[in-house]
Amino acid sequence: MKKNVIIIGAAGRDFHNFNTCFRGDENYNVVAFTAAQIPDIDGRKYPPELAGDLYPDGIPIYPEKELPRLIRDFNVDVCVFSYSDVPYSWVMQVSAIVNAAGAAFWLLGPKDTMIRSTKPLIAVGATRTGCGKSQTSRKIIEILVSMGLKVVAIRHPMPYGDLVKQKVQRFATVEDLKKHQCTVEEMEEYEPHVVTRRNVIYAGVDYEAILREAEKDPDGCDLILWDGGNNDFPFYTPDLMIGVVDPLRPGAEVSYYPGEVVVRISDVICINKIDSASLEDIQTVRRNIAKINPRATVIDAASYLTVDKPERITGQRVLVVEDGPTLTHGEMKVGAGTVAAMKYGAAELIDPRPYTVGKLKQTFETYPGIGVLLPAMGYGEQQINDLEATIANTPCDAVVIGTPIDLNRIITIKQPAVKVSYELQEIGYPNLTDVLREFVKKHNLPNK
Repeated sequence: MKKNVIIIGAAGRDFHNFNTCFRGDENYNVVAFTAAQIPDIDGRKYPPELAGDLYPDGIPIYPEKELPRLIRDFNVDVCVFSYSDVPYSWVMQVSAIVNAAGAAFWLLGPKDTMIRSTKPLIAVGATRTGCGKSQTSRKIIEILVSMGLKVVAIRHPMPYGDLVKQKVQRFATVEDLKKHQCTVEEMEEYEPHVVTRRNVIYAGVDYEAILREAEKDPDGCDLILWDGGNNDFPFYTPDLMIGVVDPLRPGAEVSYYPGEVVVRISDVICINKIDSASLEDIQTVRRNIAKINPRATVIDAASYLTVDKPERITGQRVLVVEDGPTLTHGEMKVGAGTVAAMKYGAAELIDPRPYTVGKLKQTFETYPGIGVLLPAMGYGEQQINDLEATIANTPCDAVVIGTPIDLNRIITIKQPAVKVSYELQEIGYPNLTDVLREFVKKHNLPNK
């Protein structure tokens, strides 16, 4: 008998789970998606062009808070939890809500959802948002390119716009970011690839279609690099799995979903930020890795900063702008901009909360733990406008930009600005070069 299904998500893993497990399967009827974490992604439909022949009207997307009502109204049999970077208590609370309403609660695994590539594939994941997986991915690409290899990156989805147009996206230049009408969050992930590393990166909604396009990229493709989002496990079957952990949030590697999955399946685990974490917290992370994945190769690393105009920080009252998701559901209290402000002797970090407007004010209400940092929220035009207005309203001597992109390209900042960049710096041995040389040799890739 056909089962009615709701997929509980955040515009990413949920669509992938539908595409790989439910689309075209007449044993199931997906009656709805629910949305959480990301603002303004409910009230839409997963369009019929992507949903397939069984869903000629598409599939509606509702706020997750309506889940009990939806289970009753649609006579739902199964709810599939499909988003990431949440504590175990959160997962089980949603499970309790689902079970209390009468439905089963499912977590799909790698066998259900991973797609096999025809090219060798390296995957990068993490235990939390903001661990440094993107800078790890960039370092991996840098090493592989220096070996003469053509690397095509594929990024975990962030489809917040027109889903049909976002089915398969290819980014090779900054102009492509404009072409695909990227949000700030998307540009933060894509821009460093096309500007700094000058490699092609794909993203979108349909990740099997994306993979097949990437494998035959017109610029060439020797191997695929999966650049994961949040703390999710990969959409593709990895030939080498590299996990990144953060000792500034010790214990998260064994208490957040699905971050612990990433640690358990990783061949290599990079302990990042050891330059700014305490020895006690680093040791806590080491013990947890040894306990749940003793076979993993462990690499030590730091996030080193470059600051373009440090003199604008010293002795000044500064507004620090950090990566949005890292501060919100990532729950980080210190980002790259904060570290730079402290390193170069800012007189004061100006609290932006009295000066926030519109959706940014709502962000602080939803995530009160953000404190005196300003998250660079930019999921849509209104949020970008609110970010610009909030910065303009805040009385400060300088704005310290700790986001992966230069916000000056997106919004007008009237105050003097300081750009903070950060890259992965390996410490000691083993290191990524050793690991990647072995990988290249194992897969008979051309090594120049």
